[in-house]
Amino acid sequence: MLLAEIAGVSSVVAGTSARLAKIAALAGALREAGPAEVPIAVAYLSGELPQRQVGVGWAALRDGFPAAAAPTLTLSEVDAMLSSIGAVSGQGSAAARKALVGALFERATPGEQRFLVGLLSGELRQGALEGVMTEAVARAASVPAAEVRRAMMLRGSLGAVAAAALAGGSAALSAFGLEVGRPVRPMLASSAPTIEDALAKIGGPGVEAAVEWKVDGIRIQAHCGEAGVRLFTRTLDEITGRLPDVAAVLAQLPVRDAVLDGELIALREDGRPLPFQDTASRTATQDLVASAVPLSIFLFDALHLDGADLIELPDAARHASLARAVPAELLMPRLVTGSAETATAFFRDAIARGHEGVVVKSLEGVYAAGRRGAGWIKVKPRHTLDLVVLAVEWGHGRRRGWLSNLHLGARDPATGGFVMLGKTFKGLTDELLSWQTERLLALEDHRDSWTVYVRPELVVEIAFDGVQRSPRYPGGLALRFARVLRYREDKPAAEADTIDTVRELGPE
Repeated sequence: MLLAEIAGVSSVVAGTSARLAKIAALAGALREAGPAEVPIAVAYLSGELPQRQVGVGWAALRDGFPAAAAPTLTLSEVDAMLSSIGAVSGQGSAAARKALVGALFERATPGEQRFLVGLLSGELRQGALEGVMTEAVARAASVPAAEVRRAMMLRGSLGAVAAAALAGGSAALSAFGLEVGRPVRPMLASSAPTIEDALAKIGGPGVEAAVEWKVDGIRIQAHCGEAGVRLFTRTLDEITGRLPDVAAVLAQLPVRDAVLDGELIALREDGRPLPFQDTASRTATQDLVASAVPLSIFLFDALHLDGADLIELPDAARHASLARAVPAELLMPRLVTGSAETATAFFRDAIARGHEGVVVKSLEGVYAAGRRGAGWIKVKPRHTLDLVVLAVEWGHGRRRGWLSNLHLGARDPATGGFVMLGKTFKGLTDELLSWQTERLLALEDHRDSWTVYVRPELVVEIAFDGVQRSPRYPGGLALRFARVLRYREDKPAAEADTIDTVRELGPE
């Protein structure tokens, strides 16, 4: 199948807001793709790469390339070339990768190039979200969408599920099961601003729910079986080799086989969490040295235990099975209550101990792998700062022509200047992008090819999840998961938050 055909379908899907029209266009494309190319087609039309990352950023794409006159690239060729680009490493890798990117783009027509740029930059916003794509697979294969969703939950790859559905229909989909050693995508939590709101979503006043700590760690899925323990991240990457100490602890569990969900986190001797980087650094290298920070294990769910799949059982039953199999010191702290007052006290205690917040869980909820199930709701205190915009970068992809990525600074009383804390383009609606482009251009001081530097006058309210150490910025700190809440034109830059305030929130 030609890349041009997928690019054309992408354009059609992006051009319609009608869900059924999107599904019909996608299903038609999947039926046309051969068995080997269906997973690639599913990934590309979902705005994703099968390789996830290939080391090509916007800087490598923004200058453009000569284009081919006619389409010749097939999906298999593009996939192979992207795999080759992602495999480049070592000395001279930047030049080698650039040459391979050029070779790919010079074989693409202008329309194919636009599609590839969107795909590689993560800006391919065409409305082919997973729910729409799941229904498209079902229509293409003439099978019930529920069967596709079940197989997707257990297999974790919609591309693989699509290939099976198109090749073997319902019989092939029914063959999917939870397999120890093959990770499934984790269940995710939705959000609520307060404990009361979370309990209301779970079942209302008086209905009991579980409340568990939410720690700022690394999500793991542990597969324990005859071949040993294997550890996977939330993105399904295996990290067993980097965490032999964690694997050794889990290997001692009194189970024949199990699939367990949990978090790893680095704690101080007093039980308070170390900065997130200390936890993250343990999963970033395979070199375990004596000085390595030990990780504490907090398990909170069981998907499979001693030959039985638990994934479709209610939370209360899954947790009871987990508690019977796992020592109490490895369990995430948990409280079952129907009282908002009691749950709030548990929440406040978690915050006082230095953790992110809590997750409120329905005792009746099943494990909705790969989805933000209604049965899990996280509650965290929201941190906000009023910061000053120091510069802004031009957007690309769908945001081309707008000023998008904001450079954020805190006021430095010692110098009278500002200390940069990072960048964000999160939380910006089209309306806000349009407004800030006009407003910031009016504040322009100077610019380079990609960034407009502005007079530090405009204050923006930023929400964030925490402060981390960062050698990239002069203050040595950066905000985690920063996002725009609103602009504060009512507040002068002289009233913005200071770097001293940020340091008080920062890692110890």
